[in-house]
Amino acid sequence: MPVEEVPTSATPTLDPQQLANELKMRGRALGFDLVGIAPARPSQYREYLRNWLDAGQHGAMSYVANRFEERTDPAVYLPGAQSVICLATNYHQVDDDSAPSDRTAGQTRGRIAEYALGQDYHDVLRERLFGLADWLRLQCVGSTLKVCVDTAPVMEKELAAVAGLGWIGKNTCLINERIGSWVFLSEIITTIALPVDSPAIDRCGTCRRCIDACPTDALAAPYQLDARKCISYLTIEHRSAIEPGLQTKMGDWLYGCDVCQDVCPFNSKALASVDPAFKSRFDGDGIDPAAVLAWDQRAYAEALRGSAMKRVKLPVLQRNAQIVLENGKHKSGSDET
Repeated sequence: MPVEEVPTSATPTLDPQQLANELKMRGRALGFDLVGIAPARPSQYREYLRNWLDAGQHGAMSYVANRFEERTDPAVYLPGAQSVICLATNYHQVDDDSAPSDRTAGQTRGRIAEYALGQDYHDVLRERLFGLADWLRLQCVGSTLKVCVDTAPVMEKELAAVAGLGWIGKNTCLINERIGSWVFLSEIITTIALPVDSPAIDRCGTCRRCIDACPTDALAAPYQLDARKCISYLTIEHRSAIEPGLQTKMGDWLYGCDVCQDVCPFNSKALASVDPAFKSRFDGDGIDPAAVLAWDQRAYAEALRGSAMKRVKLPVLQRNAQIVLENGKHKSGSDET
């Protein structure tokens, strides 16, 4: 998804604090649940990221290693950057037990991570971000903005934590005390100097439910993720064969994984999203993997039109579906004995 540079072209109309207050109000009106402002300063995790990359824990995600200087300093990515407007959007879905279902008893389902159940968040959030940027550029002459949705080289979780949207939990997700970790993150980097917010406080405490629940031990230690073992990575970013020892631990996950979020205490009371854009297009949280195996390219394109799941091409998705079916057979056999 391209990242756009949006030049401003009008005279400032508000002082910095008024501008920040109005910006947050307009952001929430556009559908963002949380809005905060961080300084555009170098990352404090620069050395950690360098070591993580050198250890190869990013696996096949070579793009994470690219543009290292830009990724670890917003002012390198956007020269003259002063502030980063950080936004979070709740996408949490709650199962409606009263809704009709086409499932049959004992049918294996390929589960899909919640974030990919609805419309592609890149498209949804980018449109809203440009709406906010269009207003902001009318306030400040001579300034520059860059709009970022997920694919830009920025340390978005760290910036969101500095902006007070939440803290980076032991599962490496951003967690907000009120709405949990079911959030999309996005940013506007700008040369406008805005008053910054206070960083969030880490409230994970002694809890280690996410670490203990991870099926593949991808959370090697608190706040440390080995992406090469993560089911989300395996089902989405890892395009070649998956080693058998990891396949059996993938369970029924067809695309992504939510285990470390499902067990988080802050998600047990998370508010459901009321945004229709993120309502599931599927029957609940999954798809029949046998149906996926029967898809041709046309059926794949039709089923996933406007979905973030198109990140994974059909052959990889069918590889995942085969693994889900095999794991389902093993589980059924185990249940019978």
